[in-house]
Amino acid sequence: MAAAGTDGTQAEQALVEQWRGMLALHARTQCELDRALHGHGLCGSDFEVLDVLAESAAPDGSCSYRVQEIAERVHLSQSALSRLVARLEREGLVERGMCAEDRRGVRVALTGKGRALHVDVLPVQRAVLSRMLTD
Repeated sequence: MAAAGTDGTQAEQALVEQWRGMLALHARTQCELDRALHGHGLCGSDFEVLDVLAESAAPDGSCSYRVQEIAERVHLSQSALSRLVARLEREGLVERGMCAEDRRGVRVALTGKGRALHVDVLPVQRAVLSRMLTD
């Protein structure tokens, strides 16, 4: 019986080590992203919001998401995302508007300036991801 318990403990420890390895990789990657994007006036979370908005843009460049939809994709709390969107709006990178479907909702869209910055910074972000995640 002790052997089975030991196997279970070893498997559990391996699972914990795998989890901690994932967390460490995430932290290292986030730091590298922040460092690489800093020169463009962005951090990793800023870029994630721009990237989410840009990746499903219509051919005319228009796209908007409800704040709740962005929150589901960028792994930030609602309050942290609201502060981030407010800052991006002050910098002219996104614009907020009322949601036609739900007057209580707010939609967020890239501006021309935000779209241009995303295009400029996309290769930088992808290069960091490639370097950090293809070991």
